[in-house]
Order: sequence, then structure tokens, then C-alpha cells
Amino acid sequence: MLAALLFAVPVMGQAQDDSATIDDLSIDMIRSAENVTLEEFLWIKRPIVVFADSPADPRYVQQMQYLTSDLNALDLRDVVIITDTNPSERSSARIALRPRGFMLAIIDKDGGVKQRKPLPWSVREISRAIDKMPTRQQEIQDRTEESPRG
Repeated sequence: MLAALLFAVPVMGQAQDDSATIDDLSIDMIRSAENVTLEEFLWIKRPIVVFADSPADPRYVQQMQYLTSDLNALDLRDVVIITDTNPSERSSARIALRPRGFMLAIIDKDGGVKQRKPLPWSVREISRAIDKMPTRQQEIQDRTEESPRG
């Protein structure tokens, strides 16, 4: 399923030579909800969960295009993308978040659901929402303090 999605979604830009390739990031960052629990990402990653009743849902297709268009920006923010397009499987994410049809959920590292959206969001909108989170603000501050001053 993931391989088919990667070929179906056009990549808008190429990764730089010194960063991971889009394919490498996709394999690490995009996971099926049937194989994961949200708890395993506590204090490690920020899950973005994309729900739909079918992988053919136009909102799901558009959301995945948005997300895969700038995986580097999401990787910088410690994001993992979890997809669930099979309501009958009742994944742990689906049980916890109870979506109806398409839904995008942004979860912080502390496990709190910070945003629920009924329509696709661009990486820019998602990045802005994440950058406003207190845990992300602290990460930015910590990096600034650690970086050498010249």
C-alpha cells in the first residue's frame, strides 16, 4: 500500500544531497495505523493521523500529496504520519480518535490532540500549528542555546 502511494503521489521537490532522500523519509515517516499505537510515539514524535473511509477519498489523496510534498519540513518537526483508510479494522488510533470519514489529527509529543481538521491542510499550515506548541517552542529555544555563538 505504501509503495503504491509513493508512486501515485508526485514529489514536488528533490531532497538536497546532504539530507535524506524522499523515499528514505517516506519509509521512516509514513506508517499504517494497523501496525502502530499512538503511545509508542510519546515524547519521541508528533503523530499526524490521516483518516478516511477509503484510500480513494479525494480528501485523503490530496492530504497525502500535501504531506509528501515537503517531508523535510515535517521531519524537522519530528513528525510521523499515520494513515488509516480501513474503518472495519478498528485500529487503536481509530478507537482513540473516533473519526467520521476524513479527518486529520495533529498530536503533540505529550500525547495531546492539538488539532482535528475535517479538510486537508498544507504542510505550511501544519508546520505553523506545530511551531506554536509549547513543546516545539522549547525545542527551538534549546537548539538556539546549544548552537555555538560566533
